[in-house]
Amino acid sequence: MKHSLLNATRVQSMKELLLIKDNLANRISYYHIMLLLLSLPFDRFYSHLILASFAIHTLIQLKKGKVKPVFTLRTAVLLSVFLVTVVSTLYTINPAHAFIEWQLDLPILLFPLIMCFNPLDLKKYKSRFLLAFALCCTATIIYLYADAFITIRYYKMSWSSIMSPAFTNHNFSQPIDMHATFFSMQIAIALVYLLSVLISEKLTLTNRIVYVICCLVLTAGIIQLSSKSVFVALFLVLNIAFPYFLIRGLRQKAYILISASAFCILVLCIFSSHALKDRFLYELKEDLSPSFAGQTVEPRLERWKIAVKLIGESPVIGYGAGSEIQLLQQQYFAKKFYSSYVHHLNAHNEYMSFMLKSGIWGLAVYLATLLYGFKKAIRKRDIVFFSFMVIIATVSLSENVLDVDKGVIFYGFFFSFFVFSSEQKEHLNLPIKRHKYLRKVATKHEVVPSSL
Repeated sequence: MKHSLLNATRVQSMKELLLIKDNLANRISYYHIMLLLLSLPFDRFYSHLILASFAIHTLIQLKKGKVKPVFTLRTAVLLSVFLVTVVSTLYTINPAHAFIEWQLDLPILLFPLIMCFNPLDLKKYKSRFLLAFALCCTATIIYLYADAFITIRYYKMSWSSIMSPAFTNHNFSQPIDMHATFFSMQIAIALVYLLSVLISEKLTLTNRIVYVICCLVLTAGIIQLSSKSVFVALFLVLNIAFPYFLIRGLRQKAYILISASAFCILVLCIFSSHALKDRFLYELKEDLSPSFAGQTVEPRLERWKIAVKLIGESPVIGYGAGSEIQLLQQQYFAKKFYSSYVHHLNAHNEYMSFMLKSGIWGLAVYLATLLYGFKKAIRKRDIVFFSFMVIIATVSLSENVLDVDKGVIFYGFFFSFFVFSSEQKEHLNLPIKRHKYLRKVATKHEVVPSSL
């Protein structure tokens, strides 16, 4: 009897995930967002196709009375990165590449506008979207492990080679053609959501077991992808933000002790693997050291020095949108950084990238945008939103998050999604002609005599 009840609960949960009680237009919007989330770990073609379809559907179903306020601080902040690109195009040294950046940043413009015009209540379905996304990330990691073990078996390699450089970092995510760091960012959001549910919500035994298994798979994926910046972001979130947002009293001290111990064990496991030790320790040390003869790829530190020198020559307004690669290419060639030159490497630092393209004012806009997100997440006590902001701010130190399609989609969708889903449902009640008579009658009877 108990087993049947658990099965019924599980079936009901899947039904709620796939089937919603809403009008037809909202159901179509719901499935668009669901499909968009499921497409994030895969080729950008699918994400762009679904985004275009979602935008068209929103325009077709547009109703005056259901439009959320557009000209607000919220919308301006969400659009700010795109607006910086537009303004810095006015004085760019490379107009052709500037308009390519417009195209790349277009999702940052579209997502806030779609969520303003679309009447779907994101707050109502937020947990369902995040659960579907977490399940998708889990399934993707399982597929990548299956692909890796099939390869190992085919070439009759040792099973322990799963932790070798051939199957870690970019080589692990290569079957889905995803950059390891950008896929790790997605996994981190999924992991934080599932852990927050496990800590703060009452679940059936079956669901709890499923969530724990998913968390273990996602954690394994994070380790296998070995993104240093995402690992640091998760460390900060799980050891500092989690006890602040979700836990109170004696449980908070117990959680901090358990969490810190778990991370220590995890670090020991990482350093027991030569490949992961090289990735997390020696590669980090090499990245932050001066270059030397015989290096296959020049350290980030050397590229940052070049970027800083260029920034110093035009610190206020930068060189305009689309100028970064052109400027760096010239310096790479002059300094004989041929690997960076051939691969057209950017600065690998989003903050420096803003300084190069739009100067101090562009960086100030980006920092203000991040501050707005942090402030809103803390005020709403939204641990997943806060984690997203920590991930963006941390990864921006080592990657040009907004110069890669998957980074733009990740930033554009989740930033808008968390901001809009954190707000109360609010629509513009625009006047409708057929209600004019009723409004006049209501106005006449608005004042009630005091004698009554």
